[in-house]
Amino acid sequence: MTLLRLIIFLFLLSVAVKNSEMVTIHYYLGLEWEVPLVVVLLICFAAGTLFGYLSCFIKRIFKKS
Repeated sequence: MTLLRLIIFLFLLSVAVKNSEMVTIHYYLGLEWEVPLVVVLLICFAAGTLFGYLSCFIKRIFKKS
């Protein structure tokens, strides 16, 4: 299990190193945010994980009621 975690960590680290260039996120009203691509990917992954977890949690609550 430790070897698998190490392999996954090294893979994600290599993705982060390869995607370190800056991207610009454009908002409404002319607002912009310049951030490394890896940060955008991490935020999207974390948001997807959170929404998936909350979806399963809500289904479990209604199933028990």
